Amino acid sequence: MPSWEALLTFSFASLILIAIPGPSVLFVIGRSLARGRRSGLLSVLGNELGSLLPMTAVAFGVGSIVAQSILLFTIVKIVGASYLIYLGIQAIRHRRDHSGGTNATEQRPPSGWVTLRQGFIVGATNPKTIVFFVAALPQFVDFHAGNVATQMMVLGLAFTVIAFVCDSIWAVLAGAAREWFASSDKRLESVRAAGGVMMVGLGGSLALTGNKA
Repeated sequence: MPSWEALLTFSFASLILIAIPGPSVLFVIGRSLARGRRSGLLSVLGNELGSLLPMTAVAFGVGSIVAQSILLFTIVKIVGASYLIYLGIQAIRHRRDHSGGTNATEQRPPSGWVTLRQGFIVGATNPKTIVFFVAALPQFVDFHAGNVATQMMVLGLAFTVIAFVCDSIWAVLAGAAREWFASSDKRLESVRAAGGVMMVGLGGSLALTGNKA
Protein backbone atom coordinates (compact mmCIF):
# COMPACT_ATOMS: atom_id res chain seq x y z
CA MET A 1 0.00 0.00 0.00
CA PRO A 2 1.24 3.54 -0.74
CA SER A 3 1.53 5.92 2.19
CA TRP A 4 -1.48 8.08 2.98
CA GLU A 5 0.56 11.14 2.13
CA ALA A 6 1.45 9.77 -1.30
CA LEU A 7 -2.15 8.68 -1.94
CA LEU A 8 -3.62 12.07 -0.99
CA THR A 9 -1.01 13.99 -2.98
CA PHE A 10 -1.54 11.79 -6.04
CA SER A 11 -5.33 12.07 -5.71
CA PHE A 12 -5.14 15.86 -5.54
CA ALA A 13 -2.84 15.98 -8.58
CA SER A 14 -5.19 13.60 -10.42
CA LEU A 15 -8.22 15.75 -9.58
CA ILE A 16 -6.55 18.83 -11.03
CA LEU A 17 -5.59 16.96 -14.19
CA ILE A 18 -8.98 15.31 -14.63
CA ALA A 19 -10.87 18.56 -14.01
CA ILE A 20 -9.27 19.99 -17.15
CA PRO A 21 -11.34 18.71 -20.12
CA GLY A 22 -9.31 16.24 -22.14
CA PRO A 23 -9.89 13.29 -24.51
CA SER A 24 -12.04 11.30 -22.05
CA VAL A 25 -14.27 14.30 -21.31
CA LEU A 26 -14.71 15.11 -25.00
CA PHE A 27 -15.54 11.47 -25.71
CA VAL A 28 -18.14 11.36 -22.93
CA ILE A 29 -19.72 14.67 -23.98
CA GLY A 30 -19.86 13.49 -27.58
CA ARG A 31 -21.58 10.25 -26.57
CA SER A 32 -24.04 12.05 -24.30
CA LEU A 33 -24.95 14.53 -27.02
CA ALA A 34 -25.27 11.81 -29.64
CA ARG A 35 -27.11 9.16 -27.59
CA GLY A 36 -28.25 10.70 -24.31
CA ARG A 37 -27.34 10.72 -20.64
CA ARG A 38 -27.63 6.93 -20.17
CA SER A 39 -25.21 6.24 -23.01
CA GLY A 40 -22.92 8.93 -21.66
CA LEU A 41 -22.81 7.38 -18.19
CA LEU A 42 -22.32 3.88 -19.59
CA SER A 43 -19.51 5.25 -21.75
CA VAL A 44 -17.92 6.72 -18.61
CA LEU A 45 -18.12 3.37 -16.85
CA GLY A 46 -16.72 1.51 -19.85
CA ASN A 47 -13.99 4.08 -20.34
CA GLU A 48 -12.82 3.83 -16.73
CA LEU A 49 -12.98 0.02 -16.78
CA GLY A 50 -10.92 0.10 -19.96
CA SER A 51 -8.33 2.35 -18.34
CA LEU A 52 -7.71 -0.41 -15.78
CA LEU A 53 -6.01 -2.39 -18.56
CA PRO A 54 -3.13 0.05 -19.22
CA MET A 55 -2.96 0.78 -15.48
CA THR A 56 -2.39 -2.91 -14.75
CA ALA A 57 0.12 -3.11 -17.59
CA VAL A 58 2.07 -0.19 -16.15
CA ALA A 59 1.99 -1.67 -12.65
CA PHE A 60 3.60 -4.86 -13.94
CA GLY A 61 6.08 -3.14 -16.25
CA VAL A 62 4.43 -3.79 -19.60
CA GLY A 63 3.15 -0.24 -19.98
CA SER A 64 6.63 1.26 -19.91
CA ILE A 65 7.66 -1.04 -22.78
CA VAL A 66 4.72 0.18 -24.88
CA ALA A 67 5.33 3.84 -24.00
CA GLN A 68 9.02 3.61 -24.91
CA SER A 69 8.49 1.69 -28.16
CA ILE A 70 7.57 4.06 -30.99
CA LEU A 71 6.11 1.19 -33.03
CA LEU A 72 3.93 -0.29 -30.28
CA PHE A 73 2.83 3.12 -29.04
CA THR A 74 1.88 4.19 -32.57
CA ILE A 75 -0.13 1.00 -33.10
CA VAL A 76 -2.10 1.56 -29.89
CA LYS A 77 -2.60 5.22 -30.78
CA ILE A 78 -3.86 4.51 -34.31
CA VAL A 79 -6.22 1.75 -33.14
CA GLY A 80 -7.75 3.99 -30.49
CA ALA A 81 -8.01 7.01 -32.80
CA SER A 82 -9.53 4.94 -35.61
CA TYR A 83 -12.16 3.51 -33.27
CA LEU A 84 -13.12 7.00 -32.06
CA ILE A 85 -13.46 8.18 -35.66
CA TYR A 86 -15.62 5.13 -36.44
CA LEU A 87 -17.92 5.87 -33.50
CA GLY A 88 -18.18 9.50 -34.56
CA ILE A 89 -19.06 8.60 -38.14
CA GLN A 90 -21.71 6.18 -36.88
CA ALA A 91 -23.23 8.93 -34.72
CA ILE A 92 -23.35 11.29 -37.71
CA ARG A 93 -24.82 8.63 -40.01
CA HIS A 94 -27.59 7.75 -37.54
CA ARG A 95 -28.32 11.28 -36.35
CA ARG A 96 -31.92 11.00 -37.64
CA ASP A 97 -32.69 7.73 -35.86
CA HIS A 98 -35.76 8.08 -33.63
CA SER A 99 -36.01 11.77 -34.43
CA GLY A 100 -39.64 11.68 -35.38
CA GLY A 101 -40.85 8.28 -34.31
CA THR A 102 -42.36 7.43 -37.71
CA ASN A 103 -39.27 6.88 -39.79
CA ALA A 104 -39.38 3.39 -41.20
CA THR A 105 -35.61 3.24 -41.33
CA GLU A 106 -35.17 3.91 -37.61
CA GLN A 107 -32.65 1.82 -35.80
CA ARG A 108 -32.61 0.88 -32.19
CA PRO A 109 -29.93 2.69 -30.14
CA PRO A 110 -26.99 0.54 -29.03
CA SER A 111 -27.70 -1.72 -26.07
CA GLY A 112 -26.15 -1.02 -22.69
CA TRP A 113 -23.58 -3.77 -23.19
CA VAL A 114 -22.59 -2.44 -26.62
CA THR A 115 -22.16 1.09 -25.24
CA LEU A 116 -20.17 -0.26 -22.29
CA ARG A 117 -17.95 -2.27 -24.60
CA GLN A 118 -17.33 0.72 -26.85
CA GLY A 119 -16.33 2.83 -23.87
CA PHE A 120 -14.04 0.05 -22.66
CA ILE A 121 -12.20 -0.11 -25.99
CA VAL A 122 -11.72 3.65 -26.02
CA GLY A 123 -10.38 3.63 -22.45
CA ALA A 124 -8.09 0.66 -23.05
CA THR A 125 -6.55 2.13 -26.21
CA ASN A 126 -6.15 5.73 -25.04
CA PRO A 127 -2.40 6.41 -25.46
CA LYS A 128 -2.59 9.44 -23.17
CA THR A 129 -3.63 7.15 -20.32
CA ILE A 130 -0.61 4.90 -20.86
CA VAL A 131 1.78 7.85 -20.92
CA PHE A 132 0.21 9.41 -17.82
CA PHE A 133 0.43 6.23 -15.78
CA VAL A 134 4.01 5.55 -16.92
CA ALA A 135 5.07 9.11 -16.08
CA ALA A 136 3.08 9.71 -12.90
CA LEU A 137 2.68 6.48 -10.95
CA PRO A 138 6.40 5.87 -10.24
CA GLN A 139 6.70 9.37 -8.78
CA PHE A 140 4.40 8.44 -5.89
CA VAL A 141 5.71 4.94 -5.18
CA ASP A 142 8.09 4.05 -2.36
CA PHE A 143 10.38 1.53 -4.05
CA HIS A 144 12.06 0.71 -0.74
CA ALA A 145 8.77 -0.40 0.84
CA GLY A 146 8.27 -3.28 -1.60
CA ASN A 147 5.00 -4.33 -3.28
CA VAL A 148 5.58 -1.76 -6.01
CA ALA A 149 2.88 -3.25 -8.27
CA THR A 150 0.33 -3.12 -5.42
CA GLN A 151 1.17 0.52 -4.70
CA MET A 152 0.73 1.42 -8.37
CA MET A 153 -2.57 -0.45 -8.55
CA VAL A 154 -3.96 1.41 -5.53
CA LEU A 155 -2.89 4.77 -6.95
CA GLY A 156 -4.33 3.85 -10.33
CA LEU A 157 -7.65 2.84 -8.77
CA ALA A 158 -7.79 6.19 -6.95
CA PHE A 159 -7.30 7.94 -10.30
CA THR A 160 -10.02 5.80 -11.89
CA VAL A 161 -12.57 6.57 -9.15
CA ILE A 162 -11.90 10.30 -9.37
CA ALA A 163 -12.14 10.18 -13.16
CA PHE A 164 -15.42 8.27 -12.97
CA VAL A 165 -17.01 10.88 -10.70
CA CYS A 166 -15.78 13.88 -12.71
CA ASP A 167 -16.59 12.40 -16.13
CA SER A 168 -20.04 11.37 -14.90
CA ILE A 169 -20.77 15.00 -14.06
CA TRP A 170 -19.89 15.97 -17.62
CA ALA A 171 -22.13 13.16 -18.94
CA VAL A 172 -25.09 14.35 -16.85
CA LEU A 173 -24.62 17.98 -17.92
CA ALA A 174 -24.32 17.08 -21.59
CA GLY A 175 -27.30 14.73 -21.30
CA ALA A 176 -29.39 17.50 -19.74
CA ALA A 177 -28.49 19.85 -22.57
CA ARG A 178 -29.44 17.19 -25.08
CA GLU A 179 -32.90 16.82 -23.50
CA TRP A 180 -33.65 20.43 -24.40
CA PHE A 181 -32.49 19.85 -27.97
CA ALA A 182 -34.67 16.72 -28.10
CA SER A 183 -37.81 18.90 -28.08
CA SER A 184 -37.08 19.63 -31.74
CA ASP A 185 -36.19 16.99 -34.35
CA LYS A 186 -33.93 19.43 -36.18
CA ARG A 187 -32.12 20.48 -33.01
CA LEU A 188 -31.73 16.83 -31.97
CA GLU A 189 -30.27 15.91 -35.35
CA SER A 190 -27.87 18.83 -35.06
CA VAL A 191 -26.69 17.95 -31.57
CA ARG A 192 -26.24 14.28 -32.51
CA ALA A 193 -24.18 15.35 -35.50
CA ALA A 194 -22.18 17.69 -33.26
CA GLY A 195 -21.45 14.81 -30.89
CA GLY A 196 -20.26 12.71 -33.81
CA VAL A 197 -18.08 15.52 -35.13
CA MET A 198 -16.50 15.88 -31.68
CA MET A 199 -15.55 12.21 -31.63
CA VAL A 200 -14.19 12.31 -35.19
CA GLY A 201 -12.16 15.41 -34.31
CA LEU A 202 -10.90 13.80 -31.12
CA GLY A 203 -9.84 10.68 -33.00
CA GLY A 204 -8.05 12.78 -35.60
CA SER A 205 -6.33 14.80 -32.89
CA LEU A 206 -5.07 11.69 -31.13
CA ALA A 207 -3.85 10.20 -34.41
CA LEU A 208 -1.88 13.33 -35.31
CA THR A 209 -0.29 14.01 -31.92
CA GLY A 210 3.36 13.12 -31.34
CA ASN A 211 4.49 9.73 -30.14
CA LYS A 212 5.24 10.98 -26.67
CA ALA A 213 3.14 13.28 -24.47
